[in-house]
Amino acid sequence: MEKLMHYIWQHKLWLQSDMATVDGRRVQVIDPGLHNDDAGPDFFNAKLRIGDDMWCGNVEIHVRASDWFRHGHQNDMAYDSVVLHVVGKDDARVSRADGREIPQLVMPCAPDFSVRYDRMVNGSSEPSCREELPAMSKLYITDWLSSLAYERLYQKVDRIRELYDRLGGNWTEVLYVTLARGLGFGVNSDAFERLALSTPLHCLMKHRDSYETVEGTLFGQAGFLDNPSDRSYYVGRMQQEFSFMTGKFQLRRPVSLTWRMARMRPQNFPHRRIATLAALICRGFGIASDIFNVKTESDARQLFDIELAGYWSRRYNFVSESARSVRALSQDSITILIINVVVPMLYAYGVTFDDGGRMEAAVNLLHELKPEENRIVRSFADAGVACPDAFTSQAIIQLRRNYCEPRKCLYCRIGHRILASKARYDADCGRLGSSSISS
Repeated sequence: MEKLMHYIWQHKLWLQSDMATVDGRRVQVIDPGLHNDDAGPDFFNAKLRIGDDMWCGNVEIHVRASDWFRHGHQNDMAYDSVVLHVVGKDDARVSRADGREIPQLVMPCAPDFSVRYDRMVNGSSEPSCREELPAMSKLYITDWLSSLAYERLYQKVDRIRELYDRLGGNWTEVLYVTLARGLGFGVNSDAFERLALSTPLHCLMKHRDSYETVEGTLFGQAGFLDNPSDRSYYVGRMQQEFSFMTGKFQLRRPVSLTWRMARMRPQNFPHRRIATLAALICRGFGIASDIFNVKTESDARQLFDIELAGYWSRRYNFVSESARSVRALSQDSITILIINVVVPMLYAYGVTFDDGGRMEAAVNLLHELKPEENRIVRSFADAGVACPDAFTSQAIIQLRRNYCEPRKCLYCRIGHRILASKARYDADCGRLGSSSISS
């Protein structure tokens, strides 16, 4: 509730006609101040007129006035600069360390403001604001989604640039780890990244002429050769090669890799994805140079045009020979890899070398690709938010994951627009009087 009070104060969403201290002095807020997320008063350098006096100082906000004492502010000199105490419930008088009483204001709001906020934040529909979305300007929604798409892209780019620093500026190794993470397709991404980091590409490239060696090393590091169901000659060879590579390069297996396969389609098992990574390495890992020259969706898809040969051409795991196709990846899987590997790698490379052409090519790819098909995108489509391409679907996923799921409606432009417009309407009309935020 205090977070909501901060939001109301920061955006001036109170009922201006009822702004007065508990002892009857009128309050005019000229500047609400700068919001403070660290220790100390909640808003710095506010400018207020209280009665006939002009004040410049800090503002502290509490749900209950007695929280001032509960938090020990009366003994903290950092709060001597507070010129107004804003509360939801007036249950105590507060003072500075020297005993001087601080003006106190019960925050006046429209009677149902907190109800509307609670309905939005705790609503059961997906998204919780779906009833409000159809009436909102399409231009406003499109602008917010554009910002979210870039926000999501920048997060991926930041991860890549951290890897770039960690791996000594070696773009090939960075792509190897990023691609491995991408092959995890979300559910196994962390496990794939740890597998790649524990099995350096340069070690595997020295033996890229042998599928048994590359596959054996990756499957052994992944823990899949400890007790395989298949005891065939090829699996035995992989075990021997893994033992050889472990000794040669002093490889250390990641601790407690957790592979998730429950309720997963066989073609998405990590075994076949590891085999795909091994195939790219045995083909020379030319993707490392080709990826930075991608300009179109067709260019990007050719990077992953891979057929599995030998043992993994007919298997999803070590249990049975049941694979229906020698193709390593479906077209939908390739789309996801373009979104999560090609686009951020291309953009990160462009950022690093100030290459606007590559950054533009990366964003154009997202606009060219069809949108992802998942529950998140469908729920927003049902609420009237059109999704014509992957640029928009990435934005919708970012919105859902970073704002809707953690219930950060106050920080979402859509949520802010809905709450702020209604609050300002209430303030203009002064309908039904006012109430405190805690009533």
